[in-house]
Amino acid sequence: MTRLTRAKAAAAGGLQPTALDQANTAATQRKRAALGDLSTNASKDQAKSGKLMSVASTAAAATAASRARRTGLSNASNNNAATKSNGTAARKPLGTKTNTTNKTNVHNAKTTTTTTTKTNIAVYDESKANANNNNAKTTHRLEHETENTRALKKPKTEHHVEPTEAKKADQSWDDLDAEDADDPLMVSEYVVEIFDYLYDLQKKYMPNPNYMDDQKHLEWEMRGVLVDWLVEVHCKFKLLPETLFLAINIVDRFMSARVVSLNKVQLVGIAALFIAAKCEEVYTPAIQNYAYISDGGYEEDDILNAERFVLQVLSFEMSYPNPLNFLRRISKADNYDIQTRTIAKYLLEISLLDHRLMKYLPSDVAAAAMYLARKILDRGDWTANLIHYSGGCDQKKLYPIVAIMVDYLAAPVVHDGFFKKYASKRFLKASIIARQWAKNNVQNYPLD
Repeated sequence: MTRLTRAKAAAAGGLQPTALDQANTAATQRKRAALGDLSTNASKDQAKSGKLMSVASTAAAATAASRARRTGLSNASNNNAATKSNGTAARKPLGTKTNTTNKTNVHNAKTTTTTTTKTNIAVYDESKANANNNNAKTTHRLEHETENTRALKKPKTEHHVEPTEAKKADQSWDDLDAEDADDPLMVSEYVVEIFDYLYDLQKKYMPNPNYMDDQKHLEWEMRGVLVDWLVEVHCKFKLLPETLFLAINIVDRFMSARVVSLNKVQLVGIAALFIAAKCEEVYTPAIQNYAYISDGGYEEDDILNAERFVLQVLSFEMSYPNPLNFLRRISKADNYDIQTRTIAKYLLEISLLDHRLMKYLPSDVAAAAMYLARKILDRGDWTANLIHYSGGCDQKKLYPIVAIMVDYLAAPVVHDGFFKKYASKRFLKASIIARQWAKNNVQNYPLD
């Protein structure tokens, strides 16, 4: 009954604490410290202040040491004075006892500061000495380099002739490549090295001039018939002249390495023209066209198999130095006369049909073709420029080749396709002009 009444009273406004509750609360509160305990609290405060004093002294010593490191110029006495002043500022008021530990810490801080300062001064002096030594070494090295530079810059007292002047003094030909210096397509700065490379490379791609001796079923006349037929196919497909020269070179090199039967000769020629067109042309005729011109003699698979076999035998070496490149080089010394070069092309293709010219280098045959073309058109003598730009071919060296060409021209026409090709207006009737001249002058060029 009493508990219920108290609960209601608490809900209504809260009960007033009773006397018993007040007594219990008073008993649990902490009593105020007596006056006699002040000494103990004072000793604790002194201990705390002593610790603070030690920390302050250590901080002051560290500050002095860092200041000595930065400047490197303060002495030990100034640092000690700074340390004492810092220590004095951290002392307690009068009437308080200083702890012994604080004195020891201050003394240690002074000793540490003094030692650190001396060490820093010694390190600074040593680094300064090293810097002076490095500066001295650098100065000595610069003086030595300056002397070497002056020695290199001293003009040579020896008198020498410039290579270009010596070359001009000895040469009897004109530098025609200088006028092409502004044309990047002519690569005049590399043209000499390019043709030196071609002169050496042409020897690698020379066929065996006597390979017909090893062929059991073929004769030179059969080869001439094959080449004349390839000339007609070449014209029908409208291929580049370089393609024809490369195709005949492939045929001769392959037949120099392998024996070919009579029924496979035409297949070798078709495969060679097919390969050459891939090397030289931008757009090559389709293989169906090659099968068609064989008049049903060979299928497309036969041509592809022959192509693979020829390439394997020749080790895929198709970088044949084309004679037309040498002819264009010589034509530069002839001022690129169109009629002379057209007749020279006709004479150059004679080397494809006449096996007697197979033993001569392509560069020599090109020079002989230009020499004979100038003779036919009465363009003058074989000048020093022509000798130079033909690779050093003089008249004595060219005479055997020229004699064979004149003998071929003076003989009756054997290769009709070749003759008709150059008898057209497109080629300025070069074959007709050359043959008429040869018949009148054949006695002047006897064969050896």
